[in-house]
Amino acid sequence: MKKYRFFGSFLDTQEKWLNKMSAQGYRLVRTGKLMYEFESCSPNEVQYRVEFIGEKSRENAEDYRLFLEDMGYKVFYKNINLNYSIGKVRVRPWAEKGGRIATNSTTYNRELLIIEKENDGKPFMLHTSLGDRIRYYRMLRNPWIFFLVIFGAMGIFLSSIICGVFAALSLFPIAHYQLKVTKIKKELDFREE
Repeated sequence: MKKYRFFGSFLDTQEKWLNKMSAQGYRLVRTGKLMYEFESCSPNEVQYRVEFIGEKSRENAEDYRLFLEDMGYKVFYKNINLNYSIGKVRVRPWAEKGGRIATNSTTYNRELLIIEKENDGKPFMLHTSLGDRIRYYRMLRNPWIFFLVIFGAMGIFLSSIICGVFAALSLFPIAHYQLKVTKIKKELDFREE
């Protein structure tokens, strides 16, 4: 029986789609703002992971990309557009220092990394330690907390139902990532006992 979930993250959905394309015999060769280009390959020849790096400074994002390539992975940048935009400048208040302002010369339209590895039959995990996974999911949760606070405040002060709806919708990804953090913490506590 198929299991249906009320909420699945954008990253998970994109990752599943890319792996489904691989299962059908297509591998990614190029990405653009709105497009993905594939070439034929053997079914399940490659595996994909999608990583959010929109909070990183340009230097940290580039160092991470180079690290992954040194590990033998193929890496593609992709946009997600989860920002406040003013022309070709994006503001990310939740990001690390150096990543809060994105421009063409920094991380504008490069918020995601799509990582490809040859399928060797082993699980493909980027965050292998429990502590690293907790930090990653907290980082994914932070923009949504920011949106909850901003839209919630705007909804109250402007008496705006639309802002209230956006605030309420941001609760779903917050809960999604918080549940992942809680599950990993329980696993960590279990291991320490």
